[in-house]
Amino acid sequence: MGEVIYAPTGAAGPEVLAPPPRFADLGSGGGVPALVLLERWPESQAVLIEAGARRADFLRQSVEALGWQERVEVLEERAEVSGRRTDQRASFALVTARSFARPGVTAECAAPLLAVGGHLVVSEPPEESDRWTEAGLAELGMRAGERSDRRGFHFQLLQQVELCASRYPRRTGVPERRPLF
Repeated sequence: MGEVIYAPTGAAGPEVLAPPPRFADLGSGGGVPALVLLERWPESQAVLIEAGARRADFLRQSVEALGWQERVEVLEERAEVSGRRTDQRASFALVTARSFARPGVTAECAAPLLAVGGHLVVSEPPEESDRWTEAGLAELGMRAGERSDRRGFHFQLLQQVELCASRYPRRTGVPERRPLF
């Protein structure tokens, strides 16, 4: 425990996120970063959200092989569906996303899952910056934190500063067709 997942430098010093009691991973695919984080955080529980049946089956098999059935739930559903579930909404201290979707879509799918004070950590392309608009994030109750560029890895940290409005996420597929930003 006590592992650092994000430690940007800034005027106020590094910001360190401790292992959360429970986190969600959007579009879990092959399990990165969720399975890696679960290995490093043996006290944390996770919900892996994956819409693809084959990938969800792979994740279930991996969780079983690792003996983590008590710690991990694999939801075979779209993130928009998870964000409307009362047992998932505003219940996570951390949401992760790697290669999930464009920024506006990722933020809209993650914000309903995050508790106030929770964080979204998104893997970012190295050449991209300023992809997160202040107005779009504010609409979801979020604000952008710092971007971390360390050892060839690039992450954007966002924080849920107020509960996401109940109108989000929009119906399945709408965030992708009409992203907020």
